[in-house]
Order: sequence, then structure tokens, then C-alpha cells
Amino acid sequence: MLSFIKGSLISAKNGTVVLENNGIGYEFSVATSTLVKVSSQAEKEVQLYCYLHAREDSITLYGFYSLEEKNIFLKLISVTGVGPKAAMNILSGIELTSLITAIATKDIKTLSKIKGVGKKTAERITLELRESITADDISAEDSDLGAAVFETGMEADAVMALRSLGIAQKEAIEAVKKAKEGAKSLEELISKSLKNL
Repeated sequence: MLSFIKGSLISAKNGTVVLENNGIGYEFSVATSTLVKVSSQAEKEVQLYCYLHAREDSITLYGFYSLEEKNIFLKLISVTGVGPKAAMNILSGIELTSLITAIATKDIKTLSKIKGVGKKTAERITLELRESITADDISAEDSDLGAAVFETGMEADAVMALRSLGIAQKEAIEAVKKAKEGAKSLEELISKSLKNL
């Protein structure tokens, strides 16, 4: 199975990226965020993580700029009724950290704003993925969680959610420390932490 392909950028437009590797051109279907990042690397070698989707009538190669983006894509397509095209549409419609936060906090309203995602689909996504979304789903580059500060994953996840909302690392940690006592769920912990800011 393909994990990633590294090659020269041939083109990046209309939701597709073409990389040349050893004389072979690989065409990837990509999300908008990946398209933007790849486009900024014109004339450079580019690496994309891959997911190969094979059907009776077609074979499509999906590409991801980061491993975190690919992991969220794989979680999305595990949701009932969400296929690869719909998952890419979701990744194109919302920034990755905002998507993770919306799922972790059961923010149906935010998810429903994504083009092509109705309320029922948003509810299914949060219901089926909420427990599987963790701090590991966001890159250290994006979050700098300092998870070692906490004993449980739920607290680290709460810090991640606050960081994705633009709250500074130190402030997020302090808010979660004050809110952690008595919080029985991630949603409650985040809510209490926000009140402490």
C-alpha cells in the first residue's frame, strides 16, 4: 500500500496536484489547504501522504500535505454515509484544528456550516468520532500541548481545543487546571475552562 509519494510538482489546480516521480506522473485529489501549501512550493520537491481508493469503475489517489490531515480523513470516511469525496469536501471547508475542536466539543452548528454537510451528517460525525479524537490528531507544530503537564488525556485534549481557538498555551493550561476538578466529560471541561478565561 502506498504511504507517501515524493516528487517534482508539475501542476496544482482545481483540487488536483500532479507530482512527477521517476518519469511517472501521479495525480492526487486534494483538499484546499493542501493545494495552497503545495502551490507555495513551486519548482521544489513535494511529498504527499496517500490514500488509494479503488472502486469497480474508478481508482482515485487522495493526497495530504500532513499525516494529521490524512489521519482525520481516514476517521471521517469511517463514519456511516461519509465517503472519500465528502471527507475531502469537509477538509476543504474548515481548517483542520477547527474541525478537530468541533468534533471534540460536539459543535454541530460549526460542522453544519460546511458546504454539503447537513445537520444529520454533522451529528453522525460527532457521535461516531468524538471518542476517537485526541491531542495526537493535531501536530505539535499547530498545538504545542505540553501534555506532560496533565495526568489524563482529557485535560490535554481540552488544552488542544482552547489552543485551536487562538488562546495562548500558558492561559489554556491555567484555565484547564482550574476547571478540571469535577469535570466529567471533555465538553464540560472545555466549557468550564472557557469561563475561567
